[in-house]
Amino acid sequence: MWVNPALIFASILVLIAVACSGGTEETAFPSAAADAPVIAATDAETQTESSASTRPTFKITGITNWLNGEATTIADEAAQDNVVLIDFWTYTCINCVRTIPRLQSWHDKYDDRGLTIIGVHSPEFEFEQDTENLRTAIDQLGVDWLVAQDNDMATWRAFDNHVWPAKYLFSAGGLQVYQHLGEGDYSTTETRIREALVAAGHDLTDIPFDKPSDDVRDPFAFPETGEIYAGYEASYQPQGLYNGHPEFYTGPNQVLEYTDPGDGFRLDGSYYLQGSWENRAESIVHARETENLEDYIAIDFSARSVNVVINPSSAGTPFEPFEVIIEIDERPLKPEEAGGDIVFNERGQSVILVDESRLYALLELSKSTQANLKMRSNSNNFAVFAWTFGSYIGGA
Repeated sequence: MWVNPALIFASILVLIAVACSGGTEETAFPSAAADAPVIAATDAETQTESSASTRPTFKITGITNWLNGEATTIADEAAQDNVVLIDFWTYTCINCVRTIPRLQSWHDKYDDRGLTIIGVHSPEFEFEQDTENLRTAIDQLGVDWLVAQDNDMATWRAFDNHVWPAKYLFSAGGLQVYQHLGEGDYSTTETRIREALVAAGHDLTDIPFDKPSDDVRDPFAFPETGEIYAGYEASYQPQGLYNGHPEFYTGPNQVLEYTDPGDGFRLDGSYYLQGSWENRAESIVHARETENLEDYIAIDFSARSVNVVINPSSAGTPFEPFEVIIEIDERPLKPEEAGGDIVFNERGQSVILVDESRLYALLELSKSTQANLKMRSNSNNFAVFAWTFGSYIGGA
């Protein structure tokens, strides 16, 4: 029996209202469906560790392309007495991006001492399957180690993996000796790497172990807005309701006129629209060209940092780069609030210049803040896939 998603939306809004007045967290936020998009693990509560050295070797399989080197397998590396660290990642995942400096440190220190890092790129969004997009991201992020392009998620499934980022360590004998899901616990991970290398006969006496520290969260950052997905595939799941308009749920691939309910009527954790927009499976797309920035996206959030994933709707064909105006509480950003991709145009507006498909850094605030974010563009190539929010003292 088909059930109108709009009715589901209305029913759950009632539950949220009850939750806000004393209902349970489980009522307000139903658990994710089994086939829902996988959300990156972010903190200690979602991380796990295993030292089961007798587990079978997992298989790297179904790889579309290899970048930064030649194809290999865990068995091939074991035959050379190499230890293998598999890192599942995707380049628009801020949780993955935050781990790259640690991976770079391990690559620099141990690459010539028997450690082979293989970044298995298992894409979250369809546009991340493009090899040139991935190659550009690798260059921009400074990824120097081997990358296996897992477009069909075959290796992801072979490992029975469920989150980004995820690390699996294999001994020189080809056995899994450690795993870690999510960010953090870098000291333990490096300790296990060193133990595996020494056990394989590699000399590390001249490489000091400088205990890496985990990123520090703002202790006052509560509650923190969770990741928001823009497309209907995520919003039509029980854990969805990322879009705050009931009409969004009446059907997919529709161009509709939306009216922002305004301050005091938006829910944290949902996004709201003004103007003409098309809901697609993975994104929300500005459905017309405008002249006066009258259409926008609005989000009430709680965080220190905000990032957005944008893939121009005409990506794959030539398009003119376009500006997206970024405002906080109805004003331009101050220079000290600006994320790494913000520039200020001649009109004093804080903007990002969208010229490729990637993650854009919008806000880096000095403390956790409850505020309203607005994004405006005249371009009909403006297509948003997701927003992520962070509360790390160091940013991102």
